[in-house]
Amino acid sequence: SKKFTYFGDIFVSNNLVNLQSTEVAVLPKDETWPFLLRFPISAFGMCLGVSSQAMLWKTLESEPSTKFLHVHPATNHVLWWISVALMVVVSITYLLKVVFYFEAVRREFHHPVRVNFFFAPWIACLFLVKGVPHPVWEIHHAVWYVLMAPILCLDLKIYGQWMSSGERRLSKVANPSNHLAVVGNFVGALLGARMGLRELPIFFFAVGLAHYAVLFVTLYQRLPTNVQLPKELHPVFFLFVAAPSVASMAWTRISGEFNDGAKLLYFISLFLYVSLVVRVNLFRGFRFSLAWWAYTFPMTSVALATVLYASEVDNVLTRSLAVGLSGIAVVTVTGVLATTMYHAFLRKDLFPNDVSIAITRRRPKFSKILAHLRSSSSDVKELVLSIPNFSSNSKQGAYCDDAGSIYKTRGSVGESTVAQGHGRAKC
Repeated sequence: SKKFTYFGDIFVSNNLVNLQSTEVAVLPKDETWPFLLRFPISAFGMCLGVSSQAMLWKTLESEPSTKFLHVHPATNHVLWWISVALMVVVSITYLLKVVFYFEAVRREFHHPVRVNFFFAPWIACLFLVKGVPHPVWEIHHAVWYVLMAPILCLDLKIYGQWMSSGERRLSKVANPSNHLAVVGNFVGALLGARMGLRELPIFFFAVGLAHYAVLFVTLYQRLPTNVQLPKELHPVFFLFVAAPSVASMAWTRISGEFNDGAKLLYFISLFLYVSLVVRVNLFRGFRFSLAWWAYTFPMTSVALATVLYASEVDNVLTRSLAVGLSGIAVVTVTGVLATTMYHAFLRKDLFPNDVSIAITRRRPKFSKILAHLRSSSSDVKELVLSIPNFSSNSKQGAYCDDAGSIYKTRGSVGESTVAQGHGRAKC
């Protein structure tokens, strides 16, 4: 359509990388943008939440600590197929965005928060492979290699920027969503060890653990250079829980038991979970958005780790904790899923205009404005000195201030016009 082409032309004609405070949106805010343009990479968070639930119910069915629940295999089957269907729909939709609005995708990849969600499709696929109903079929090792190749490429790109890139080094871009860049390594290690692999799962676990330690310390320091999250993105703080809980499960599969190393990581995740739950004010006062799916995957992860821990330390307390956290995770995912459907199909406001990746026009910085004013004032002096009989007019007190008012600064940086007044001002 005509509007479709118009928005596409805007994205192609403006080659900006970062959305900064010195930029203003070009896309009209009073119009609804095309659906694909409003469909963010963070939509894959829905796939993470639902696919992790399929894995949770499979674990509840198979682990000794929860055998008393008598979970029916059909629950895992239903959730797994729902997860597959959701993954297919979201993937096809985002691939269409890649085709028609590649510039928007490029801007998401350079966004300090959105870039981390490029790990989400591959993590969700790893969850689907891990949660596949049994006995259906046996997964070939080639599937693991195919899914881990993009994660390795993203690791090299993102971790390299954290270490050496000036504008994208970790001290500047650190935010809780960076945990997704770490979790992918732990999920890959978990699945690889579960499939019987040995060396590569340890490799990915080591890479994830090293960068998790650096990220954890950086986020706790809250450096002044860190990116400050808007209140609407506060749910991603729950991603603090995801990395240590998945890491504990991964190390359990690698070592063959829930040993002291796994317990150490699990207790870190449990403490972070409780510390976030008691801070209610941090998660109040903002409307529903796709960011709420950040609650689901970490809650499910800590529930999964608790089930494994209860199988190792089997008593009434650990079983109660496993059932309680699993119940909270199920209720959270169900509630967020129902609210998502309500906003998507009834209120139709689930995908608002995506201002954070809108192509923008740069507005002048204050320092450049000052420099421009200084150059303008020197031009004024030259213009005044070039006026004939200026010295005689000044003696008569005929100095006119109109010269300083004829300079106007326009919206773009470094662009000015000189409009000379017609006629001489009377003294």
